[in-house]
Amino acid sequence: MHPVPDSLYPDEPDTRRFTEILDWAANWFNVLPLPEAVERLRSGSLPDRAAAITFDDGYADNCVVALPILRQHGMHATFFVATAFMNGGRMFNDTVIEAVRRVATPEFDLEGAKLGVFRTGSLAEKRETVEAILDRIKYLPQGERDDAVNAIKAAAGVPLPDDLMMSDDQVRRLRDAGMEIGAHTRTHPILARCTPSVAEAEIANGRDDLGALLGRPPRLFAYPNGKPGRDYAPSHVDMVKRLGFEAAVSTSPGAARTGDDAFELPRFTPWARRRLQFGVRLRRISPRIGRPAQRSSRSEVSSSAAERFQMKPHRERRAACWRSAADPAICRPCVKRFFRPSSS
Repeated sequence: MHPVPDSLYPDEPDTRRFTEILDWAANWFNVLPLPEAVERLRSGSLPDRAAAITFDDGYADNCVVALPILRQHGMHATFFVATAFMNGGRMFNDTVIEAVRRVATPEFDLEGAKLGVFRTGSLAEKRETVEAILDRIKYLPQGERDDAVNAIKAAAGVPLPDDLMMSDDQVRRLRDAGMEIGAHTRTHPILARCTPSVAEAEIANGRDDLGALLGRPPRLFAYPNGKPGRDYAPSHVDMVKRLGFEAAVSTSPGAARTGDDAFELPRFTPWARRRLQFGVRLRRISPRIGRPAQRSSRSEVSSSAAERFQMKPHRERRAACWRSAADPAICRPCVKRFFRPSSS
């Protein structure tokens, strides 16, 4: 989340884009606080098209940029915070990003870090360099990863920002605004790469840090990186349950349904610049999004149009039906008709 578009990552949401996304969400979904959504998932009382908004890691722009927009829309979000980086810290991936961003030469020599030499002459090359470095170091043992990151910082030879993450006061401001604060470990390790004792300590310490800061322990947890089987295992789910959390979220794409495990809730980020593309990506993740919302006076969808959208969009009328490149099973006129905003 950025106040203005980021030149290095222009596709990431900024103030204007996030405002637009929340406008779409208000038209398409029943946006609920995540704790309420979890409770209603368990009881089988979720409204149609229920959705919850979450943020990970604890970036300062969550408070500075996102909070005012959420309040303007009357929406709630849950913020999962990795506590070790608060108050002037910086996550390892941001050290890589900010170091590469500031390289002023056409090449970035990381032979000293045993990573090689990377091209940094343009923004596109810098993006490719960041991704290549992160791919190389993300799953290293944490000590080796820290050594590599320190070598990258030294090779850049320039000051890096120390205001990327939230302060104690900013986390409290989110809480005081009615937002939910969730745990995200202390140092954001890949739990599957930790010993069981280290993994459990990371989960417990992040919980305790936030409990001390906010006066009560967090109810919700987010697995760092969040891919089931690769980043965390069933044993870590058991740890989260044992440590007293009420639910946890992954980054496995999908939509939760009654009977699903509340300690491995799916999430996804269907960022797209156009309303149609955004809607198509949502529809690909969950067919339930193709149903009309019960409360929806703000979305004009006839039951017959919704049925066509869900079951057999225009069948083989290819001449009158341009099929989406993102999903050949969904036709553009049907998606437009379903996701158009209300005229009221």
